[in-house]
Amino acid sequence: MAETVDVARRAARWAGFPLTADQELLLEGFADWLVEEAIPAGGLGPREGDRLWSRHLGDALTFAAGWTDQPPAELLDVGSGVGLPGLPLAILWPQTIVTLLDRGGRRTRLLNRIRRILALDNVVVAQGDIFALADEWQALTFRGAVKAPEAVGLSAKILPPGGRSVLGLSRRATPPATTRDLEGIAAALQLSTERIEVPTEILDGPAWLLKMQLGE
Repeated sequence: MAETVDVARRAARWAGFPLTADQELLLEGFADWLVEEAIPAGGLGPREGDRLWSRHLGDALTFAAGWTDQPPAELLDVGSGVGLPGLPLAILWPQTIVTLLDRGGRRTRLLNRIRRILALDNVVVAQGDIFALADEWQALTFRGAVKAPEAVGLSAKILPPGGRSVLGLSRRATPPATTRDLEGIAAALQLSTERIEVPTEILDGPAWLLKMQLGE
């Protein structure tokens, strides 16, 4: 049976931010664009169209679990690619300014196009290298664009005191064996950590996230 917006609805509710009907329509528009433009352009693999909701859109919305108390005022999505997880989070949090950062000119052109199609005024597209960034950001997301130890180091460098980041760890039954090492690195850099388990029934299987917060 084909996946539907129900997957995103479950993921958002689980993360603590139920979707409105208008937000569901925007997510469906994003999904259509991924199939019609992003996948043919090579932004996602050719077989990803059959599992967009569970592997990509729903998965992106689970990152919101890092901010269950309140959405951040600003968010930097590192290595956004075709807008994951940043664009679904921008739909979920219309008051949050979400910057989609990617090194590739082709990808940033795609991102600018979908930003215009969906008329998302809270989305900024930026082309650049995260390792050259000197600014502070109060919230970060990492979904496979950089290696996990690099994501920990970047969080310590870029976050202000009290700032948070969320790193996608895996889509397996257990977190990676290296997670304990990541937590040790984070502690040495004054980052508190929390493993977040996404229950199997939310997506198409288990998933793990790592929330990090820089000490005050």
